Amino acid sequence: MAHDITRYNNRTGRRDLSIFDDFFDSMLGAWDNYSTRLPAVDVEETPENYIVKAELPGFDENNVKITVDKHVLTISGKIDETNKDENGKKYLIKERRYESFERSFSLPDGLDESAITADFANGILTVTLPKTPEEQPKKIEVKIGK
Repeated sequence: MAHDITRYNNRTGRRDLSIFDDFFDSMLGAWDNYSTRLPAVDVEETPENYIVKAELPGFDENNVKITVDKHVLTISGKIDETNKDENGKKYLIKERRYESFERSFSLPDGLDESAITADFANGILTVTLPKTPEEQPKKIEVKIGK
């Protein structure tokens, strides 16, 4: 039984990948711009929690959505820079634009999904996933019969 949080590879909405493409996708990242728009994520384990930290520069708490469904944690976000009123500004270079992402992680057993918390500060999203206390074997005292 795996006890680690792993990347969830749901290819829905993406092109069908052959085994060859899938191999290079896992080693080098996707060949198209799909992977370049994904935020960097660190996953850490403590005795009490799993902690997921995602770098989300330019996002704020109103642009980010976190869901847990069927033991899958999904973090998604969306920014739309192209539709803002620019008051007649003339751009010589405009590289910031509409941007969205979605990252999903398969969660291990033994988490208290109802107690998951999230904090957003300085462009870093921190999601804390508390572990449930493991059941210890029940010790039964043996008494000497009379």
